[in-house]
Amino acid sequence: MEENMRLQKFLAEAGVTSRRKAEQLILDGKIKVNGVVIKELGTKVNPNKDVILYNEKEVSLENNKYVYILLNKPIGYVTTLKDQFGRDSIIDLVKVKQRVVPVGRLDMYTSGAIILTNDGDFVYKVTHPKHEIEKTYTVTIKGIIKKEEVENLRAGVDIGGYVTKPAKVKILKTDEEKNQSRLEITIHEGKNRQVRKMCESIKHKVLALHRSKIAGIEVKDIPLGKWRYLKKEEISKILY
Repeated sequence: MEENMRLQKFLAEAGVTSRRKAEQLILDGKIKVNGVVIKELGTKVNPNKDVILYNEKEVSLENNKYVYILLNKPIGYVTTLKDQFGRDSIIDLVKVKQRVVPVGRLDMYTSGAIILTNDGDFVYKVTHPKHEIEKTYTVTIKGIIKKEEVENLRAGVDIGGYVTKPAKVKILKTDEEKNQSRLEITIHEGKNRQVRKMCESIKHKVLALHRSKIAGIEVKDIPLGKWRYLKKEEISKILY
């Protein structure tokens, strides 16, 4: 472990956030070192001696051990650490000694794959659009989807002033009797409720939504509400 390291690097390695966002926390005066508010980006700290606080809580490298957890999120859980309405959080499902945060988000009514970690740089890598990390969803919609509607989704649709990037779209099943279609949609963006809005843009209501994969890593063998640690090769696949 480095004896002296830049404060923003320390915050990222401690899993608080990405290094870029850590810089903003410092500029905003959100970080204290030994009781003093720090606003200088060049500040160096000694993780073995200095007491670093964020939101008045001590931050540590926890032996510099990163954890990467893949959870199969059930419907009814929020992906925020604390919910103002007291709703169940995915943090309640993952009991580890490290302080982990969700990588991205899934809305309360979407199930499926979500990663939690204490590696801030990993969070940045997965969530920033420039890295184009693919997320795959299985979506059940009302109505029988048409070929031209699939092509629209593939090309990009307007979801309220923003046109989505090209997506991979596959029809898995259509059910004339139930008047439903099931699709597989793969995107590499992370706009709020993006897949739902994409389907609404072609006039189809989403009946069920499940994220089946992140970067090709599936949750099909993990029961809803359960989790496992990512394998080394899975972590490397995303980071490198």
